[in-house]
Amino acid sequence: MDDLHQLSISGAHQLLKEREVSSVELTKASLRHLAEIEDKVRACVTVTEDAALRQAEEADKAMTSGEIKPLTGVPALIKDNMCTKGMKTTCSSKILENFVPPYDATVIEKLKAEKAVILGKTNMDEFAMGSSTENSAFYPTRNPWGLDCVPGGSSGGSTVAVATDEAIYALGSDTGGSIRQPAGFCSVVGLKPTYGRVSRFGLVAFASSLDQIGPVTKSVADSAFVMNVIAGHDPRDSTSAPYPVPDYTKSLIPDLKNLRIGIPREYFVEGMQEEVRTSVQAAINKLQELGAEIDWDVSLPHTKYALAAYYILAPSEASANLARYDGVKYGFSYQDTNNMWEAMEKTKQFGFGAEVKRRIMLGTYALSAGYYDAYYLKAQKVRTLIRREFDQAFEKYDALVTPTSPTVPFKIGEKVDDPMQMYLSDVCTLPINIAGIPAISVPAGFADGLPIGMQIIGKPFDEETVLHIAFAYEQATDWHNKRPAI
Repeated sequence: MDDLHQLSISGAHQLLKEREVSSVELTKASLRHLAEIEDKVRACVTVTEDAALRQAEEADKAMTSGEIKPLTGVPALIKDNMCTKGMKTTCSSKILENFVPPYDATVIEKLKAEKAVILGKTNMDEFAMGSSTENSAFYPTRNPWGLDCVPGGSSGGSTVAVATDEAIYALGSDTGGSIRQPAGFCSVVGLKPTYGRVSRFGLVAFASSLDQIGPVTKSVADSAFVMNVIAGHDPRDSTSAPYPVPDYTKSLIPDLKNLRIGIPREYFVEGMQEEVRTSVQAAINKLQELGAEIDWDVSLPHTKYALAAYYILAPSEASANLARYDGVKYGFSYQDTNNMWEAMEKTKQFGFGAEVKRRIMLGTYALSAGYYDAYYLKAQKVRTLIRREFDQAFEKYDALVTPTSPTVPFKIGEKVDDPMQMYLSDVCTLPINIAGIPAISVPAGFADGLPIGMQIIGKPFDEETVLHIAFAYEQATDWHNKRPAI
C-alpha cells in the first residue's frame, strides 16, 4: 500500500491487528515519505532510521505472541527536548548540539514499553522559547499549508511532522501554548494536559511550573490513545499528580447534551483577524447544534494581565534552569580562553541564541535584588487571581471555548525582529499554562488557505470533557480530514 504513512493511530492499529501490514512495512513507508518531503518543511533534526527499523522488528515479534496495543508498532516523532537514551537531544540549541542522554524520559520509557517505534526528533524553538520555530539554532521549520509561513512554536516540528504524515503522531511540550498554537497553525490536534498529569522527568526544563508534555495527532481519538499511555503518576517527578488515569477513549462521545460551555469575551481580543473570529464563532454554533448549552457572555477580566505575568514567570524560571549550561560537564564548551570564568561566559555567549539570551536577561532582572517584589512576586499574585477566576468559571461551566490564536500563520521573518508582536501570538493559550489546566486545539477552518484552530479549555484533570467536546465537534465537521498539498 502506498498510503500507509497517511494512516491514523486507530487505522494503523487495525491493520496491524488484522496482520494486513507489519510494523516494518509501516515504518519503512513513514521513513520513505519523510525522506521525500523533509527538505521542503525541515520538521526534523534527527532521523534514526536503523534504530526505528530495529524497534519495528521487535514490535512485529511482540505482536506475534501477545496483545497488540494501540501504539504498538506505530511510528512516532518526538520533540527534541525529551531525553532519548543513545539518541541526540539538542533542544535545537548549539549548546546541546551533540548531547546524547544516558537515560530516557518517562514518556519515552512508556512508549517503548508499548513497543512504539520512534523515528527521530523534531525541530523546535531553542529550549522551547518561541512561537514560530524560527528560533532553532539549525533552521526554521516551514508550514506545509504555506511554505513561506511559520508553523507556530515551539513544537512546530512535531505539528508539521503530523500535518505532512511524516509520522503518525508526535509528542510536543507546552509551556505557554507550544503544542496548541502550532497545532492550530498546522490544522492538527494538539492537547496540553493538566500540569502534573504527564511526567516531566527527562523533559529538558524551560519553566518548571508551566511545562507539560502532550500529544500531537491527526484526530481526537488518536490523542486519547496517546494519553492513555503517557499519563500517570511518576515518583521521579515531584510535581506529578498521584491520580488514577481513566480510559480516555471512553470520552469519545459524538453529542454534547447536558454540557454547559462558556465563551470568555476577553479571548476575542482587539486586533483579532476577522476570519478567525467568524470561523471560531461558527464552530461554537456547531457545538450548540450538537446539544451544548452556550453562554456567550462570560468574563475572565484578569486575562489581560496574563501575558505580562507569563513573561515575568517563565523567563525567571528559565534563568535559573539554564544556569546549568556552563560548558563544564556536557554540551558546547568554548575553549579558547584564559580562565574558567571567561570560558563559562563565552560558552553561554556563543552557545545560546538571541531569544534564549533575551529571556535569561528578563528573568535575571525580575529576580534581582530590589526588583523581586515589584515583578516576580506580583506576577505570582496575578497567577493566583487567574487560577481563581478559572475555578469560579468552572463552577458554572463544564468547559470554555476560545480561538487558539488571534491570527492565521504569519510569514517567516515577519515578526522575528519584534518580540512583542511574537509574544502576542500566544495571548489565547498562555493563561491556561498559568492556571495549570488542560486545553486542546482542534482544526476549525481556514482563511486564505491557512488553518484556524479552536481551543477547548477544561477543569483541572478533566481531560475527558475536553476530549469529549473536541471529538463531537470533529465528527460533525470535515476540517481534520483536509491535508496540505505538498
